[in-house]
Amino acid sequence: MSRTIRVDDDVFAALQKRAEPFTDTPNSVLRRLLGLVEQPAQDSPMADLITDGRLSVGQRLVWHRRNLRQRHHAVVMDGGGLKLDDGSIHATPSSAATALAGNPQNGWKAFATEDGTLLQDLR
Repeated sequence: MSRTIRVDDDVFAALQKRAEPFTDTPNSVLRRLLGLVEQPAQDSPMADLITDGRLSVGQRLVWHRRNLRQRHHAVVMDGGGLKLDDGSIHATPSSAATALAGNPQNGWKAFATEDGTLLQDLR
C-alpha cells in the first residue's frame, strides 16, 4: 500500500542531497537513513531475467575493475535485487555498482556472470 507524506522544501532538498544519482528515490533515501532494508521491485528487469531462467536466485555476479585492480561480487536475490558483500541490497545493477564506485555507474555493463557474460548481454 502506498501512502502520502508531505514534506517541506527544506526536507525535500536534504533528501535530494543524500540521493545517489540515477538510482535513488526519496523513499529509498529515507529507507537508508532509517536503517531499513531496501526492497527490490518485483517487476524489475532483473526479476525478468530470473523468471526467464537467464539468472538464478543465489547466483554470484562479478565486477572486474581492471584499472583499480578490484573485484566486486553481488548475489542475485529473489525479486531481482543484488546483495553486495557488505550486506546492502540494491534494486538494480546500476544502484549496486554506484554504491561500490561512489559515483554513477551502469551496472548492466559492469556486472557479469562468473563465466564472463555481461548482464547487458542477458537482457
